[in-house]
Amino acid sequence: MSSSRRSLSALPESGIPKAEDFHFGLVVSAWNDDITGSMAEAARDTLLHYGVMPDNIIRIEVPGAYELPMGARILAGREKLDAIICIGCVIRGETAHNEYINNAVAQGLMQFSLMSGIPAIFGVLTPNDHQQALDRAGGQHGNKGVEAALTALRMADLKKKNKEKTPIGFGQNPA
Repeated sequence: MSSSRRSLSALPESGIPKAEDFHFGLVVSAWNDDITGSMAEAARDTLLHYGVMPDNIIRIEVPGAYELPMGARILAGREKLDAIICIGCVIRGETAHNEYINNAVAQGLMQFSLMSGIPAIFGVLTPNDHQQALDRAGGQHGNKGVEAALTALRMADLKKKNKEKTPIGFGQNPA
């Protein structure tokens, strides 16, 4: 969980599962690419730091944050993944568009996770302005991409340790 008192880039020394056998998806929004590119790089570097093999990280790009849920579904349809990290940035601006986009993305990713059995990590910044986004994408508050990757590692491990007896969803087997 992010906080102004704790850098998001601090990597825990313990409590992170062994990750060499995990496979991760990385869906990255091209909109605000100066922010999302930094976050995606930090997420990838974090996964590698904890032993994920480079070939076990599959990245695709979508036009904007709104398309993240569909990007997750596309990626899940072509790869066997333990978790999918969705990276985006929706800056508030002068209209309420951010509220509609952020809500739709959050709902879409939650629905995807529940239906597919694949954790979809909400790595979407929702700042008031560009500077706040920079501060959370490698600036004074660390990098939210690190936090998203740590969440993906923990959720992949949780899923592995707690296999469902009866698969549910739209055709995905949460094995």
